[in-house]
Order: sequence, then structure tokens, then C-alpha cells
Amino acid sequence: MAPELTPDPAPELLTPAEMARADALAAEAGFPTLRLMEAAGRAVARAARRRFRPCRTLVLAGPGNNGGDGYVAARQLEAAGWPVAVAPLAPPRTGSDAAAMADRWHGPRIPFSAAEAARAGLVIDALFGAGLTRPVEGLAAEVLAACRAPILAIDTPSGLDGTTGQVRGFAPQAALTVTFFRLKPGHLLLPGRGLCGETLLADIGLPASVLTEIGPRARRNGPGLWHLPSLGPDSHKYTRGHLTILAGAAMTGAARLAAGAAHRAGAGLVTLRAPDATAATLYRATEPGSLVTEASLDTLLADPRRATWLIGPGLEPDDATQTALRQVIAAGRRLVADAGALAAAAGAPDLLRGATVLTPHAGEYARVFGPIGPDKPDAARRAAALTGAVVLLKGADTAIAAPDGRVIVNDNAPPSLATGGTGDVLAGTIAALLAQGMPAFEAAAAGAWLQGEAARRHGPGLLAEDLITLLPAAAEATRGT
Repeated sequence: MAPELTPDPAPELLTPAEMARADALAAEAGFPTLRLMEAAGRAVARAARRRFRPCRTLVLAGPGNNGGDGYVAARQLEAAGWPVAVAPLAPPRTGSDAAAMADRWHGPRIPFSAAEAARAGLVIDALFGAGLTRPVEGLAAEVLAACRAPILAIDTPSGLDGTTGQVRGFAPQAALTVTFFRLKPGHLLLPGRGLCGETLLADIGLPASVLTEIGPRARRNGPGLWHLPSLGPDSHKYTRGHLTILAGAAMTGAARLAAGAAHRAGAGLVTLRAPDATAATLYRATEPGSLVTEASLDTLLADPRRATWLIGPGLEPDDATQTALRQVIAAGRRLVADAGALAAAAGAPDLLRGATVLTPHAGEYARVFGPIGPDKPDAARRAAALTGAVVLLKGADTAIAAPDGRVIVNDNAPPSLATGGTGDVLAGTIAALLAQGMPAFEAAAAGAWLQGEAARRHGPGLLAEDLITLLPAAAEATRGT
């Protein structure tokens, strides 16, 4: 049976080390590795035939299993009538599966050179897979850089780290990437996602049962990982949760955006706590759906129905914000800390210990926790372990980490989200989902996905206000998934 190719794979993400473990477990269970390599190469050839016309095709073959897949793809394409040549970087290790596949290739072998790469009509990059541990440089980088034709990458473009999505030395721009069994984090994280081009996943016969023993900790975000709160016939505003937002006096739009998103995301009641009478007057005039109060935090925290709080949008990173964080956390409330709350904790991550969800962008993260480093999911994990909170590290490749080490990577955010106020909308959405009883990890993941879906539905010219109106349609898109 031909390997299935799909652009919408299963949610588990495997690091290269976990993928190697999957291969080993499959072999122990009686799945011959040669058969799996044959299926992988067939999948690559099938993808090439679907996407490209027959042309002068060059397979750049490395000495490992990635190269073995390339030899199989070359044989399959030649059998289909394509003009194919293989340029080996180095011979496979004697006795390896790759060596066996190289022995079955009886077509042309040509020098591994930039000149040959520049003449090809299609290049199949079978040099190095996702588990590469050293930079691609020297002759390998020179040859890859010389490619003028579309590149079909096997597993990942050579030089792309499958765990982090970072480039080791040099990595080419692929038009199409074919990988196997499960995606790697590097297929979704930037810059890797962009370098992969279109990514297809091939089912090559590895048993899904190996996942039980591997226990992958990372997943790709999507509605299959969580369920949004639903209304029952006896639902009312109090059963849908009461969210309290600490609102600022200067940047009032931030709290108003968060409140609007919270309403649309299903919170039963939203209170804006204004810092003074002037700000309260403004909020009352512009937020008819929200309650507005100037009451003290002590008074508000005395009401047990105020179980969920949002601190940060539009707030100054001052002593008052720090005090509010301490009081709400000490009271045991669910807390989303964003923007000004994160700025108030710069260099003092212990101030956030006990919060429920943190939503930093890269700059905020660095100011609170230090450099992110090359591995974004790992950075989110470190902050989550330190604070005990779910950490949503925002960006086009958002990483959401739980204190126990689980990570979800969100990749549906379009570039149009890069505009002021979208972070306030996200914080309000997550807080509303928390208020309705969603677990923190799932609420953060759902909020990120809903925001991306809402932005996709709008298209260019997006304003933060537009996201609010599109949240119900985005939520409806999850029904039945």
C-alpha cells in the first residue's frame, strides 16, 4: 500500500531523539527497518510526482538514513521514467540500511558539486535529517546554496534542527518537505517552519503504539487537544464565571479590549476595577456590558465569586501593580498576568509564583526570566517550572508550557496579528476560559488557537477590535472537531 501523505497530521510532536526511539521500538516489535526506509523513500517519490513535473532530478545523498531514503526515492522516480542522478556526499557505513539501499541504486552517480546542483531541475535534499548535531558548512553548504531549482527536503532541510527549528550553519529554502510518522517541533517553530515550505507527513507503517512508551511531551495545538466550555439549559451568568480585570488610568484601551474579548469568549460577568473616579467614569461610558467599580482589592477579594482575575493590560509596572499581584496570588485566585504585571516582575520572577497563566512576548520573557535561548519550548518550560504557572510565550510560533513539562506549539497565527492590542485580546480570552472552568493549560492553548483562527477569518487590515467580533465564529469552528 502506498504511504499516506497528509498536511494535517496527528498532534504529537517528536524530537529527533524521540523519533530515533520510535524507530528502535518498531524494530523490537518486528517492523523491519529496511521496510520502513523503503516506505519512506516511496513517500518522497510519491510527493515529488504529485508536486513536480518529470525533470532532471538530483538526489543529494548523505551517509546516514536520510541518504538511504534518498536512494530509495531515486530508484522509485527512475522506475517512473524520471531522469535521476545521485550525488553522494560520502558513502554509507558498511552494513547499514543506507548502504543496502545504496547498493540497490544502479543509476548514475555524479560528483557532489555546486556545478551539478546548479544544473538540476529538481533537487532532493537527502543529506542530513532533523537530528543533525553539527553545523552544515563547507562543501555541503556550498552545494546546497548552489541549488537554483526547487528543493524537496527529506525529513527537514539539511541544517535545520528538528528540536528547536533553528539553523545549524546553513539550511536551504525547501519548496516541499516530507517527514515521517510524526512532525518534529522544528517543523512548526521559526525559522524552521518557513524553511520547510509545504510540509507533508507520511505514514510509513510505524505502529502508533510506540508513542505509549515514548510519552511525547510536545503537541501541535488544535481543537482536538481541548474542549471549549458549553452552555446547558440551566446556565446563567454566575455559572459562566466572574472575571475581574484591574484597569489602568492612562492606557484605558487595553483593559477595554480585554473586557470585550472576555465577554465574547463566554465569561458571564466582567468587572473592571478602576483606579480612580475619573477612570471609572470613562469605563462606565464606554463599557456598557461590564461592571465598573472603584472598590479596594480587599473588598473585591472578599467575594468568593470573584475567582478569576486579569492583571496587566494598560497597567504601569509600579508598586501598586506589584502589590495587586501579591494580594491576588495570596488569596488563591486564578490569575492571568500580562503586560504591566510582567513588567512589574522584571528581574523578580518569584513575584509571579502562584499565578495561573503568564502571557509574555519575547521581550517581556527576557526581562523577567533572562534570555530565551535557541529552544523556545524549553524556555517556556523553564519559566513554568520556576513559577508553577502555565507560560504562553507569544509569537508567530507560540509555545505554551505547563509546570509538569508538557508543551503545546501553536502555529496558526497569521502575520496580521502583529498589531497593537492583540495581546490584550488574547489575555482577556484566556481569562474568560479560565473563569468558565477550563484547566489552565487547555485554556491558554485554546485562547491562542482561537485568536489565530479569528485573525485568519479577517485577513489583511486586522485591528485588535476585529478579533473580538470574530471570536464566536472561531469558537464555532471547533465544534465537532
